[in-house]
Amino acid sequence: MSLRASYIHPDFTRPELAAAPPARVEAAPADGVLPERFHATSNLPEYVHLGGGRWLLAREGRMDGVMVLRDDSLDIIEPRLVRKGDPVVVARRSRGEEGVYVHADGFESPLAREEAFAFRTRGTRETPFSRSYDTLYELLREDRDGGRIVWVVGPAVVFDRDSRDAMAAMIEAGYCHVLLAGNALATHDLEAARFRTGLGQDIYTQELRHGGHCNHLDIINEVRRYGSIPAAIRELGLTDGVMAACERRQVPYVLAGSIRDDGPLPGVITDVCQAQDAMRVHARRATTVLALATQLHAIAFGNMLPGYQVGADNAVRPVYFFVVDMSEFGIDKLANRGSLQAVPILTNVQDFMVNLHHNLC
Repeated sequence: MSLRASYIHPDFTRPELAAAPPARVEAAPADGVLPERFHATSNLPEYVHLGGGRWLLAREGRMDGVMVLRDDSLDIIEPRLVRKGDPVVVARRSRGEEGVYVHADGFESPLAREEAFAFRTRGTRETPFSRSYDTLYELLREDRDGGRIVWVVGPAVVFDRDSRDAMAAMIEAGYCHVLLAGNALATHDLEAARFRTGLGQDIYTQELRHGGHCNHLDIINEVRRYGSIPAAIRELGLTDGVMAACERRQVPYVLAGSIRDDGPLPGVITDVCQAQDAMRVHARRATTVLALATQLHAIAFGNMLPGYQVGADNAVRPVYFFVVDMSEFGIDKLANRGSLQAVPILTNVQDFMVNLHHNLC
């Protein structure tokens, strides 16, 4: 998917699409159970043929979902959310043969379609990222007021004073509409606000503090004593950092738990399905996503993220997905899991945040 690309609509007058049959549906036999040969969705624009040459675009896509078609309404939902009797689209071919068409090249540039062979088509450590940064600055400026910027953030962002301050400043400046993270990000951000440490190390000098290995457990205990993150921020007088900025700016956050979590903090969602549902709400509306140094969380959100959004004017635009990490492993995993629109920026996440702050704030 090309950055800043315009959407190229399918040509439904092509013979193979003009001759396509209407899509078929079958009733789900039970809650959470799908009919045989159900259509499994991608994160690309997908259309179903209603008959008579009328094709309906799914407005909220995601990979590994299923289509529920009611009259002129087409929903893509997780299989576990299907209810008995829901009319589920059945098809195993997606080029129009069974009334389903997946539009794979809607955002491709004409040159990309013409070139059969080319070098350096994937981002690696050899890739210059100057253009990616410039595009990202432009997108964030546009989406601050007219879009929905979602951050998926790992704890490395708050282990350093400068990157933590930069992330908080981005939130204060309106460049974050939703924060998705785990227990660790919130814990170590609050640890830094209370003790100036991250896992016991000074967040500026990185020197070990005496007894500092207890600090993250102490802050978890204090937050649990006060009953919630907002209450602890208020009662402890914590004014700096990511979580305080979110509370001040009323930026929603979803903290999804894991088996590794200490505590966890109050407000961390420990039921995996509830966490997925809460994250999916924001995936449906995202226009630009930044995933920072959190491979598993980035892959999880990538799986539920559409590759496009349909605006109120029915204009189709891409959803931009930037993945910032020092390793190519995460971006390779995302590509292997279907998130082909993910743009890598391979760098130290602390340097990335400071760079972003200097250029935008």
